[in-house]
Amino acid sequence: MPLVAGADMSSLTRAKEVLQIEADGILAVKDLLDSDFDKAINLILACPTRLVITGIGKSGIIGQKIAATLNSTGTPSIFLHPVEAIHGDLGIVDPKDVILALSYSGETTELNLLIPTLKNRGMKIIALTGKPESTLAGFADATLLAAVPKEACPLGLAPTASTTAALAVGDALAVVLIDRKNFAPEDFRKNHPGGSLGERLKVSVSEVMLTGSDLPIASLNSKFAEIVTIMNSKSLGAVVVLEGDKLCGIITDGDLRRLLPDLDQMTESIASEIMTKAPKTIKPTLLAADALSLMQRYEVTILPITNGPDLVGILHLHDLLGKGEFRMMV
Repeated sequence: MPLVAGADMSSLTRAKEVLQIEADGILAVKDLLDSDFDKAINLILACPTRLVITGIGKSGIIGQKIAATLNSTGTPSIFLHPVEAIHGDLGIVDPKDVILALSYSGETTELNLLIPTLKNRGMKIIALTGKPESTLAGFADATLLAAVPKEACPLGLAPTASTTAALAVGDALAVVLIDRKNFAPEDFRKNHPGGSLGERLKVSVSEVMLTGSDLPIASLNSKFAEIVTIMNSKSLGAVVVLEGDKLCGIITDGDLRRLLPDLDQMTESIASEIMTKAPKTIKPTLLAADALSLMQRYEVTILPITNGPDLVGILHLHDLLGKGEFRMMV
């Protein structure tokens, strides 16, 4: 019996056997891919709304992972549970959506009750199945075959190699769509604003700096009251002092506090008298990690971004670490 034979194996040997079975399954599926894969890609690219992924049981779990991968890589997707769909959740589906339905057997009752309804709405159907002659494949406009030689489960019952293969086909869809859509690293980062600090610091300064109307700008002759108004309106705790586009200096809220003991001098002061000349700056082409390192070294929380003598932006520590993560670290 397979279970007895398995029991005689070492755990390591058995684990390697499982991985080999799953690897063989993926390689078998690779050889099954045909022109229907291109059809599926073109259907998704032509879709003006989103991809709706559906499946039940283990296939449903794989479908949820595929949806998550597609969403983070530029292809809007949702997961729809077949049972919930036929009990009212069909309202979430737009007739212009494309359907990706997962069922290894292609004979899942709940799924095959749902698909004709979607088909009657004029929706395009992509089937991901192990059985080309199945009911599900018969409904499909494009069929992605994911048939594996055998499951890794010694009983041949629990979906193992087949779910791994389905997941790999989903990844293949996502990667090809990345290529076809020219999805770039900066697009990925926009979809992952809560990513790790390390990932955030790999971007260039130009991608995170503030520009244009967000900049707190004063002139050399700006008076104290005007400086305070500018500083309060931008909520960055600093004002940059320019002559034309040329950076002349910076005034922080700390500089203003130091004037408090002499109120007469404070109210009569102008920017050129208050500012710190030749402040620390950084180029827009350097990495955010370089900016954070500079901030730590000189114990500053704001950096003007310059191209030669001209100001092109400003960078606050919050822009690197995120508000609520205000701490000096590299």
